[in-house]
Amino acid sequence: MADITPRVNGARMNDYIGRPVRLICKVTKIVGNTAIVEASDGATIEGAPTIEDYAEIVGTVTTASKIKMMTCINMGRELGEFNLQYLDQALSG
Repeated sequence: MADITPRVNGARMNDYIGRPVRLICKVTKIVGNTAIVEASDGATIEGAPTIEDYAEIVGTVTTASKIKMMTCINMGRELGEFNLQYLDQALSG
């Protein structure tokens, strides 16, 4: 069976250091090759997506606030804050 890559929010990042995860987020700022993104729970994370607006970053958690990106999926402009909050509730249980 293939490895499962769990979806996380900012609060769960620390539990997955060194492991691959999926993070749905809003890109808030791009500085050089690094993007600052906002996770569904409002946490600020550093990654390296190559798109703007909303994205799903698939990568390895390096610290509680950084992901080394393997790939990035454009979620478009229509995802919106409401859906990010809904995702956070689903992730938080």
